[in-house]
Amino acid sequence: MLTELTIKQLGVIEAATMAPGRGLTVVTGETGAGKTMVVSGLGLIAGARADTSTVRNRQGTALVEARFTDLSPQVWSQIEAAGGLAEEGELLITRQVAVEGRSRCWIGGAGVTGTTLAQVGAELVTIHGQSEQVRLSTPERQRQVLDRAAGPELAVILADYRQLYEERRQIGEELELLSASARERARELDMLTYGLDEIDKVAPSAGEDEALASEAKRLQDADDLRRLAFTAMVALAGDEAMDVTSVVTLVAQARRALAQAALSDERAQGLAGAVEEIAVLATDLAGGVANYLADLAADPLRLEWIESRLAELKGLTRKYGANATAVLAWAAEAQARLGELELSDERIDQLTARLEALDGELAERAERIRQLRSAAAAIFAEQVAAELIDLAMPNARVEFALTPLAELGPYGGDGIAMLFTANPGSEPAPLGRVASGGELSRVRLAIEVVLADASEGATFIFDEVDAGIGGIVGLQVGLRLARLARQGQVIVVTHLAQVAAFASTHYVVRKTDDGEVTASDLTEVRDTERRMELARMMGGLDSSATSLAHARELEAQAQSMMAAS
Repeated sequence: MLTELTIKQLGVIEAATMAPGRGLTVVTGETGAGKTMVVSGLGLIAGARADTSTVRNRQGTALVEARFTDLSPQVWSQIEAAGGLAEEGELLITRQVAVEGRSRCWIGGAGVTGTTLAQVGAELVTIHGQSEQVRLSTPERQRQVLDRAAGPELAVILADYRQLYEERRQIGEELELLSASARERARELDMLTYGLDEIDKVAPSAGEDEALASEAKRLQDADDLRRLAFTAMVALAGDEAMDVTSVVTLVAQARRALAQAALSDERAQGLAGAVEEIAVLATDLAGGVANYLADLAADPLRLEWIESRLAELKGLTRKYGANATAVLAWAAEAQARLGELELSDERIDQLTARLEALDGELAERAERIRQLRSAAAAIFAEQVAAELIDLAMPNARVEFALTPLAELGPYGGDGIAMLFTANPGSEPAPLGRVASGGELSRVRLAIEVVLADASEGATFIFDEVDAGIGGIVGLQVGLRLARLARQGQVIVVTHLAQVAAFASTHYVVRKTDDGEVTASDLTEVRDTERRMELARMMGGLDSSATSLAHARELEAQAQSMMAAS
């Protein structure tokens, strides 16, 4: 329940505070005084889009604060999720609208986004302005009204249906994407398979082409290498036929000489040790060169095989990588991609099967939704018609036409239209096409009275619900609003004294103008002040004895009607 509303610098309101009661609170005032700003302020609290043009004098910041109590567990969970806190069970919601910069929102002291505010505000406040009257003419709003009338069973089934429908939508999009790319996948799969088969036939190993190229170079240069190795061998080991003394022999001579010198001069010992190492190295080197020379035999058959193998590997490196190692890396990636493509085909089969199952589940639930809607439509139409009788529309009829859609939608398979006629003998036609503004107002009020639920504990805001009506009908509108207020808090902006007479709390918006600045304030009126306002609204002189007497008479009539209802 809304316990306090504070508005600062919004429209013509410089600063105003109101404390709505538990029952019916009315806001009245002359045209242009700023009554609509009260509704605008509540709209900001409920998460409506901020309009910087509403900031007073287009300067500074507009501020709206609202205090709520008796919150439902669902609202408390939303507040806790947003990081908000309540003091002694009271929740404070604040909204700032700056001429320059973005709007800011706080719930229980925690800064929140506009989306979060709208989610919480929707649980706290229900605003019915002139836009709601227009919305009532739309199929979407008419479906919402009927579904709300159908009760919790439909709500549960519809929530389940919407979850399945969303799953089907996502699967359909994925399946469409996969199917659209099936041709491209098939081409890619053939290309990868051909490449892997080609690589498997050659069966390269990592670094193989580089190793074979090195070996081929060695075999091709075998004669030159043998000549060079033989020359080195002769130099190291000597050759009697060529009368060449070997390095090994010369080093041995040097070793013996230095060993003998070391016996006489210890300074030669280091030299003797060094030449000893050289002798060992020279001997080992001569043996190594000999082995190298022995391995340098020409092998034309081996060279021919290597050249053939390199040609095979080159056929792969032209297509799949710079060398054999890169070719193997491409093959590994291609194998992984091949698995993905094969999984895509499996995924298509899985999605198709799930889609068929979902279609069956959705059709089953859509049929149950249709049954519940059909049952609710008849009962709800009768209840609304009964309310309309007391709203001076005794011959009015409201019906719901349910027609099957060509395909299931997000809310089932029904096309829903609210039909209306105010005259006997006339066939009901679409509400938005045949109902006048006053008739729409009364139908809207009748619907809210029928749908009112004490367990919701919501605050209902009606902005000039009495537009286009007056007289005895105004009394019936006031009575229904007062009855609605028994089940939930109701705040009404009205221009009808017949409606205002039923209020338990009455606020008046008054405009003042000092010639330079125009401002409005909000004042609660009681007793004589209230009767003076009722007298003004009835078109009389608010201070004349006759006007005040008429106001008292209207109050008494409202009290009598409330007692009898």
